[in-house]
Amino acid sequence: MFQGAEVLILDKPAQLAVHAGPKGGPSLEDWLPLLRQGKRHLPQPAHRLDADTAGCLALGRTKPALAALGRLFAEGRAGKTYWAVVTGEPAEDGVCEAPLLKRSSKAEGWRMVVDPKGDAARTAWRVLGRGAGLAWVELRPRTGRTHQLRVHMAHLGHPILGDARYGGPPGALHLLARELVLPLDPEVRATAPVPPHMREAMTRCGWS
Repeated sequence: MFQGAEVLILDKPAQLAVHAGPKGGPSLEDWLPLLRQGKRHLPQPAHRLDADTAGCLALGRTKPALAALGRLFAEGRAGKTYWAVVTGEPAEDGVCEAPLLKRSSKAEGWRMVVDPKGDAARTAWRVLGRGAGLAWVELRPRTGRTHQLRVHMAHLGHPILGDARYGGPPGALHLLARELVLPLDPEVRATAPVPPHMREAMTRCGWS
């Protein structure tokens, strides 16, 4: 979607992990050698994106570029916009401020939960369309906690379609990293297309 001398922005497909996990399986790391394109070092992801989430993923092509991107994300200066399809009838817009804590159990493994002892987390949302008991929403995370958007929408009573882990109906996760804006010089902006598995539900909500 974007290729510069220092930065790449890829449209990561859903079901592809960014990093290789302990259980093995394909990951973006398998493809990094093909993305080197003459650079001394392999490009490296500058931020996290869940394996089940499709869309914009930024990589630094040099060590200085990776460090600069890391600062943008750490300081909350990278503009991140997500699209999701959620269940129910959320309010037209709003902000969820609910701290998130990682919790583990032998029976269920780890998951993120809303807990006053957790790290501060803030997500703004607005509804873009509705239909058939679903809503197409734009999400703008103001912090970058693990599973933040998924847990916040579930906390509001509107879990993301396909997010069975956090109370949604089973299936493919309907969450897209739609746009990424990096305040570099010059500014870098990329927009990801809607993946095939989200098109039907979004069409029901008025997307075309």
